[in-house]
Amino acid sequence: MKKIIFSIFIITLILGSLITISSNSWLSAWMGLEINLLSFIPLMNEGKKNLMTSESSLKYFLTQAFASSILLFSIILLMMFSSLKINPNMFNELLIMSSLFLKSGTAPFHFWFPEVMEGMNWINGLILMTWQKISPLMLISYNSNFNYMYIFIILSMLIGALSGLNQTSLRKLMAFSSINHIGWMLMGMMFNENLWFYYFLFYSFLSMSIILLLNNFQLFHFTQIFNLSVKNSLIKFFLFLNFLSLGGLPPFLGFLPKWLIIQNLVENNQLFILFIAINLTLITLFYYIRLSYSIFMLNFNKNSWMLMNNFSNKNMTFILTMNFFSIMGLMIISLIYLIL
Repeated sequence: MKKIIFSIFIITLILGSLITISSNSWLSAWMGLEINLLSFIPLMNEGKKNLMTSESSLKYFLTQAFASSILLFSIILLMMFSSLKINPNMFNELLIMSSLFLKSGTAPFHFWFPEVMEGMNWINGLILMTWQKISPLMLISYNSNFNYMYIFIILSMLIGALSGLNQTSLRKLMAFSSINHIGWMLMGMMFNENLWFYYFLFYSFLSMSIILLLNNFQLFHFTQIFNLSVKNSLIKFFLFLNFLSLGGLPPFLGFLPKWLIIQNLVENNQLFILFIAINLTLITLFYYIRLSYSIFMLNFNKNSWMLMNNFSNKNMTFILTMNFFSIMGLMIISLIYLIL
């Protein structure tokens, strides 16, 4: 019975996002966002229930409900302006975009995102980092005025890079990494309507390859990675390379979407924003490398036979295959391109 109810919530979650994406009016888009929200809250409380999970789901509900109320108020103002044949002003447009930025966790409206991630399990965190961003980002991409978007791009990259420096929680680290990647997606929206979605697909694949590995071993903090036995050095190696791929270091797959955006920035002579984006991305690579260096250089003599049982799990074949494509994907794509 629980599996049937769980499947219904998953289908409703997908349906809400599809309604938002395919809607031709702001009101129907708002309805899709609400359906998506109400179907995700029960999923957050699925499985082990504790105070952190309840607090996380409550924070998520209050934040999303507040954003939805702002969006609905903005839609009502927009309809009033349309009925009076008055062009909507800049304030109303910023109000709509701010509510969507709040829903997607874009800086400076990101305050809820790391705290909500900290109280989730990895699978729900993956849904929050990937699927739950599709609807608000799609609505943001429909906006035709990107004059003020540079502020949110720079803030997202800056906060995502600097806030991850002092983190010991892997869930918060992934949350701030997601905020940094949102800045790149917004930058892709400014030059190509499809470029940001390509970036999102690559980001979702890379996040899934890391999170499935972390979920399989139930790793939530740095010290738990340190405690992996020497025989699990392959897992450490995959985590190390996948974090570098997520950071966009060549020659890994994560560099490809950044490469496409960098090429568009150069073609449009946006060298200043490109300089800022690359330097802030180097900060994210710094704490990924610092984490990976600590993992390999520090050895803890601790019995980890339970983790070895997880290593023999059948799911590891799928997880390691995803990790392989995350690491070698750019090389494989380049080889196919040269052959064709």
